[in-house]
Amino acid sequence: MARYTGPDCKRCRREKTKLFLKGAKCDSPKCPIEIRPYPPGEHGRNRPKENDYLLQVRETQKAKRIYGILEKQFHNYYEEATRTRGRTGEALLQMLERRLDNVVYRAGFAKSRDMARQLVRHGHVQVNGRKVDIPSFRVSEADIVEVAAKSRELTPFVVARAEAGERPVPAWLEVIPDKMRILVHALPARAQIDTLVQEQLIVEYYSKQ
Repeated sequence: MARYTGPDCKRCRREKTKLFLKGAKCDSPKCPIEIRPYPPGEHGRNRPKENDYLLQVRETQKAKRIYGILEKQFHNYYEEATRTRGRTGEALLQMLERRLDNVVYRAGFAKSRDMARQLVRHGHVQVNGRKVDIPSFRVSEADIVEVAAKSRELTPFVVARAEAGERPVPAWLEVIPDKMRILVHALPARAQIDTLVQEQLIVEYYSKQ
């Protein structure tokens, strides 16, 4: 399966904003974007003026990098979003937020979405009592997501319990740290999604393809 294996911090620098891809490092003074807040490369400081099309491309790239998704899968999400009622951009973001790896990350059970994806793939997460090892699995309203009983004493989850409450949890989720359980009370509304992405630019980009 295709996946990005290069340096994550270079991606943040390219987008000129923190994408929070490296967990605790992103909040520390060692974050490269704090030291070199310009795109990587020999001409990073002298990039040409950005036109409308380039802004649309960059916003699309930013969203894909935040959620850890490659182009084909991301485009499939967009195509599905165009077939739903309401605004396409909001539907797209809602689909991304409902991914199981994102839910695990949002609940504070993982330091980053990459880490959450690994925990899901290794079979540590259950949905409604059944093991689900597909990171792209989409949760629904009233679902119960929890860490398998045999996995709760693993180091990542012990740390997650100790640090419970340090990171805000979206209003559409409820976390029960002592049981390592997540209750999905509703589907996420746009106002509850704090991802710094202008989804309209993404819609404009794909509408030209």
